[in-house]
Amino acid sequence: MKRVTTFLAILMGVSSFAQTVSQDTTATKNQQQNAVQNILSGNRSQGITVGGYAQVDYNQPEGGNGKLDVHRMVMLLGYKFNDRVQFVTEIEYEHVKEVYIEQAFLNYSLNDNLNIRGGLMLVPMGIVNEYHEPTTFNGVERPSMDKSIVPTTWREVGVGVTGKFNDASLRYQAYLFNGFKSINGSKTLGGSNGLRNGRQKGAESTINTPNLSAKLDYYGLPGLRLGLSGYFGNTQAEDAVDKIDGADVGVTMFGLDARYINKRFSARGQYIHALISDADDYNALNSANLGSELKGWYAEAAYNLLPLDNEQKLDAFVRYEQYDTHAATKDAGITRNLGYNRNEWTTGLSYHVAPGAVVKADYQIFDNAVDGNKSVGQLNIGFGVWF
Repeated sequence: MKRVTTFLAILMGVSSFAQTVSQDTTATKNQQQNAVQNILSGNRSQGITVGGYAQVDYNQPEGGNGKLDVHRMVMLLGYKFNDRVQFVTEIEYEHVKEVYIEQAFLNYSLNDNLNIRGGLMLVPMGIVNEYHEPTTFNGVERPSMDKSIVPTTWREVGVGVTGKFNDASLRYQAYLFNGFKSINGSKTLGGSNGLRNGRQKGAESTINTPNLSAKLDYYGLPGLRLGLSGYFGNTQAEDAVDKIDGADVGVTMFGLDARYINKRFSARGQYIHALISDADDYNALNSANLGSELKGWYAEAAYNLLPLDNEQKLDAFVRYEQYDTHAATKDAGITRNLGYNRNEWTTGLSYHVAPGAVVKADYQIFDNAVDGNKSVGQLNIGFGVWF
């Protein structure tokens, strides 16, 4: 543990709290772009656009064997039919053997401020769910609360509108989606994974009531971007049981996020809070372990150790996160598991060897609220690309 403390002390001495940003670091209003936005905003008048991103990881927990993983390899394809109509898809290979369609939607642009979209799309909640290319976040792994509570990568089939009002420095999104599935094969909601097991991912998705998802982003102050997200609806149950008490639950989720960049300093933070109604009936019917509240937050900061006129960047960063998938259980009819109240420290380096290519190394300390629990550490090394 002395080596861990020394490692933390060295890195915290050269960094303040922050986070790296996307490739669009010159934007004075922090109008950061992800891969899909790059495709949609391209200058090509017509035809196909090809891109991709990839991530290869090495994870070494204390006292155990390490893991080497081609975590994800993603192909991005876009086709521009004309100035108004575009199609975007994202095909992802995970762990070499698993294939997913992460996005597949048609975008119709009515004007500069209004687009209509339909298909498989990302739910706009928090930061990483939309901005998950490996060069856009610090750390080899994505923040843990974005796996259990948001949960990244969260995408569903729906229809909606999106656009910007530059005069007001606002970007907006609003969609109707199908919701989480109450019982997904043999998987139930709850436990340490929160809502993650309910993602339908556009695969023959069940829908009986549409859910509303919306987000506003404000970028009116130099270097600062603020986000407010909301998600409201119910989980989806099969016809055979959808009238039974406990067949579905209500999900209300709110998110606040902030990103900031000023020369060599950058920072970000996020707070997510989900309220679950009828969790008691759901747990009784399905022998599940779903809490009535899930919530979490993190704060992160970084400092670029290289001169600003250097094409390369070397960000030293530190992040603290706390998240609990059993934040409340009284109304859920179950006993709270303090092991699901977790906190993590992550600190390390992100070396951007070229725009779109990063080599990362960090050390994580995992802990929870169980009395007498012993924290454990993990070393992570990897690289990511985005083009």
